[in-house]
Amino acid sequence: MSLDDAPYLDVANPAFSLRSDPVRKAREESWFARTPYGLAVLRHKEMGELLTHKSLIQGSQNWPELNGVTSGVFHDWWNRSILVTEGEDHWRLRRLVNPAFSPKVVKALMPEFERVANDLADGFIARGACDFMAEFADPYAARVLCLLLGLPEDKAPFILRTSATMGLALGVNFPSEAANVEAATIELGDYITEVLAQRQDAPGDDILSIMVQATEDGDRLSPEELHNLAMMLAFAGVDTTRNQLGLGISMFMDHPDQWEALAADPSLDMAAASEVMRMRPTITWVTREAIETFTYRDVTIPKGTVIHLYSESAGTDPAVMGEAPFDITAKRARNYGFGGGIHHCLGNLVARNDMAVAYRVLSARMGAPRADGKATWLADSGNTGPISLPIAFEARG
Repeated sequence: MSLDDAPYLDVANPAFSLRSDPVRKAREESWFARTPYGLAVLRHKEMGELLTHKSLIQGSQNWPELNGVTSGVFHDWWNRSILVTEGEDHWRLRRLVNPAFSPKVVKALMPEFERVANDLADGFIARGACDFMAEFADPYAARVLCLLLGLPEDKAPFILRTSATMGLALGVNFPSEAANVEAATIELGDYITEVLAQRQDAPGDDILSIMVQATEDGDRLSPEELHNLAMMLAFAGVDTTRNQLGLGISMFMDHPDQWEALAADPSLDMAAASEVMRMRPTITWVTREAIETFTYRDVTIPKGTVIHLYSESAGTDPAVMGEAPFDITAKRARNYGFGGGIHHCLGNLVARNDMAVAYRVLSARMGAPRADGKATWLADSGNTGPISLPIAFEARG
């Protein structure tokens, strides 16, 4: 199939869903489709291969320009971030930062994750109802981020507000939200500058302090690199976690038997987090760009082509997963909710664990969640998730 003959998906339309019948039909016809943003990869095998293809680099550096944002603080920060850095520069940053995300660091935080989850649950369990996003997912993600960065937990509302507003940049409504995104980036950046100055003078044992002190053969992160990385942690750590928790609860609402399976066997908590990301990833696509013209599966892909690899479409590909329903007890092929290759999500271990803790704690304290009013949602493409999610449930014990 040539590029011109491939199916076309109008994903720039905010009403378009990446889980819709047109996407499923396109996946049946072809491993790829055309979109307003470039090519879309729809199948699991091809996504796995292209994530690490030598002719592709991370392609998100052009996202602001694609949405008409050609200058400003957000634009400049984004284009200097580890997300779009390549080659030895990228590996250097990862080597210096990796110790901050070691299993030892994450394991030490697990009791604190549980404390926060239970503290938030205490606020609504007796009522048998809540807006899951406002009363759990949003504050949980923000308070966990504060724990990671060694920030006072009372800064959580500020971190949530600014990071959530910045997160609007990753959706198809970015052009209309550009001014708000810019203001939030400046506000969060100013606060991060103050915090890093404090860490330089009096480091602790949090992730920011580890990064401040990180060294390899005498090499250290520059002040600009530290600031950029700290911004990325605050931005990505809150927005993706809160969205993913909301998407997970929405899946359990549709599959109450799986909620009860988790309650009966809490050791399934990590499997639950992984299965949620297979079926309903908040990051619906991972972006790459061709640095040279190359041929893949008899298709010539010109230099400069932007390729979006669809996480949910790959995760539900029947050629690999079968007609697999949501099942936290099943063994699955790898899903790509955290990307892959050298740009595999740096904080994936933290994210897996804080989501697993949340699902485990909540399943122990409440019966299967059910709808209790109308939910509101971000567009079902780009970065997605609930804005509000009213639920009801029976309190346990």
